Amino acid sequence: MTGSRFRSSPLSRHRSRPFRAGVITTGALAAMTLAAGCGVVPGISAADDPITVMTWAPEETKATNKPGMPAFARAYASWVNSEGGINGRKLNVLTCNERNDSVAAARCARTAVKENAVAVVGSYSQHADAFMPALEGAGIPYIGGYGITTDEFTSPLSYPVNGGQPALLAGLGRALADSCGPVTLIRPDTIAGDQLPPLLNSGLSAGGHEPTADQRAEEEATEYEGQSKQALETSTTDPEAPGCVVPALGDRTGTFMDSFRRARADYPDVRTATVMGSVDQTTINTSGGSSSPYEGSYVTGWYPASSDALWDPMKDVIKKEAFGDNRIDPADTGVQTTWIAYTVLKQVLESLGDGEVSSSSVTRTLNKGLKVETGGLTPTLRWQFQDKLAAVGFPRLVNANVTLQKVKDGRLVAGSEGFIDVTDTLHKADVV
Repeated sequence: MTGSRFRSSPLSRHRSRPFRAGVITTGALAAMTLAAGCGVVPGISAADDPITVMTWAPEETKATNKPGMPAFARAYASWVNSEGGINGRKLNVLTCNERNDSVAAARCARTAVKENAVAVVGSYSQHADAFMPALEGAGIPYIGGYGITTDEFTSPLSYPVNGGQPALLAGLGRALADSCGPVTLIRPDTIAGDQLPPLLNSGLSAGGHEPTADQRAEEEATEYEGQSKQALETSTTDPEAPGCVVPALGDRTGTFMDSFRRARADYPDVRTATVMGSVDQTTINTSGGSSSPYEGSYVTGWYPASSDALWDPMKDVIKKEAFGDNRIDPADTGVQTTWIAYTVLKQVLESLGDGEVSSSSVTRTLNKGLKVETGGLTPTLRWQFQDKLAAVGFPRLVNANVTLQKVKDGRLVAGSEGFIDVTDTLHKADVV
């Protein structure tokens, strides 16, 4: 199923810290000092110089790959520049292959510093512990990360546009509480994976449902036959209420579903549910469309369904600047997040007018409470240092809205109207 959040986007094996309230690091303090106007500020340039930003994501790896994010960032820059740039200045987008590797992620961050990037925008990495210190030390804001690490919701230099995995799982639990018997969560046996059960349970509990059966699995397994059979048996313990199986294995969710399809023959009433990032329209198509094991599944996401007309402006950019580029799928949540992140960047830069454009001025503008509109794809975005979810370890999480989608006749369609706000549900999650 779908939600920015949790990964069903792939989860970090070692690097992501548990979900808890963060502390302000030396780098973060330095970043705030720079934002206040002290020290050497990267990104300052003459009024007619290009504005440099960076987008990174893993490409050509054996695990999670998000090539559409940097590809779309380049297409966006081409489109903006063809329209006259931003305040008359060209946008220079640098891209970096993060490789799902902490060393490569840190290298990308150092490159952003070296090239005087004013922001890192619309990027994906599981290794925030590796790249965030470099960005914090240089005062470079991280705008619109994919939402898969704790740091994205704790660092004062992070400006997330979605609620990450916390919002997705809380929203999914709330939806399943009213429609499923026993719920079984299949998640990676990792430190980050340990944070998923309480998030799903927060939603289940809000709906008066029993906690999920927590079933661990190897993150990079090549088959999940044993786990599939165990999950099906656990989900059928109540004969009057068929259960639901929730695979949250990121890119390995498809591998799990291959095994699940074969094992499911004797358990036809058990349904699946997941979060966006673990499944999208392409996944459903390749797994059989209307006959896929996802048929009837609930999927929580951060944004409206890709068929919604609200995405037309993004699709127009793709059509104009990247027609035929198979890396860029408008239904991919990574591409969608990059579009929203660059929408934020554009409004920040436009608000600066003819003034200084630097990492410091971008950060200062965001911290002053600039309200950013995303054309209805999210609620109005506005970041403050302490927000509603600071008490449970998510001080930078400002968008706790999710959408509920459903797989019907092989297509992802809206499962309910509008957004579901899971702020109160997350307040009760035992994740600190």
